[in-house]
Amino acid sequence: MDDLQRRRSAMTRTFGDTALRDGGTGVEWPTVAVAALIYSGWLALTWWHAALPTALIAVAGSWLVAWHGSLQHETIHGHPTRWRAVNAAIGAVPLSLWLPYGLYRDSHVAHHRSPHITDPLADPESRYVASGGGPRHVAARVQATLLGRLLIGPFLTVLALAADEAHRLLHRPGKVARDWLPHLVLVVPIAAWLEWTGFGLVRYALLVVYPGLSLTLLRSFAEHRADLPGPSRAATVERAGPLGLLYLNNHLHTAHHDRPDLAWYRLPAHQRHHHARLSAQAGRGYRSYGEIVRRFALAPHDALIHPGRQDR
Repeated sequence: MDDLQRRRSAMTRTFGDTALRDGGTGVEWPTVAVAALIYSGWLALTWWHAALPTALIAVAGSWLVAWHGSLQHETIHGHPTRWRAVNAAIGAVPLSLWLPYGLYRDSHVAHHRSPHITDPLADPESRYVASGGGPRHVAARVQATLLGRLLIGPFLTVLALAADEAHRLLHRPGKVARDWLPHLVLVVPIAAWLEWTGFGLVRYALLVVYPGLSLTLLRSFAEHRADLPGPSRAATVERAGPLGLLYLNNHLHTAHHDRPDLAWYRLPAHQRHHHARLSAQAGRGYRSYGEIVRRFALAPHDALIHPGRQDR
């Protein structure tokens, strides 16, 4: 089976009618353990928040919310069980408040299925814009450096979602209701819990959700470039340290796109066994997130306009 056939086979297993996985028919207990740690940790943090320093709440809370986003990514890819409804139930709890699980699922599936990853007109997760000028170009320019991405990116990300959903509401109100009503139903008990424990919804959004989204945006900042040689245009961060656990090894992004059906704890072995081929696909990889910070804290990671759109 050649590379293209293998990738299509992997996507069929991941996104087909039945969420088959690489590990057979059993439950993937490492992922279940991560889910248990996230939800129990979140409950403990919000329940005992009054006894904890604000700095500790911000660090632990933002880690848990970003970690939960990584867990959602796993459930979208058919983990930790063979039953899609069970996986969705594990991932759909909206700890981040702002993003409906159904929207994230549909966008990420479209990203993997796109024949032109990074093209903003074909890839919903592209950071590029199709042309200069306009609000999207301004937002892309603000987030071109890592510092802008981390400090202002969360606000612009939520604002972009609101604008897109307002436009979609005018043209496809039924689908908006399908995505948002279940989400809002699940947000209500979370908001009620935060108010009942005295944590407060606004404090939670500023102290936990905002920096948690910043951590997620750090991961996605350099994982795709239009000029990389492989079909997924995906880059690899070779050594992630503790962030590898936070991102559930999604820093090995070339390996993830090569085998999107693999559970997070199997990706390092896949990366090692196919290192030469994956390195050739990744082109310019990164040694660590420290290298990304040093190189791009104040320097743009790439051009804003997608190279395939510059002459159109």
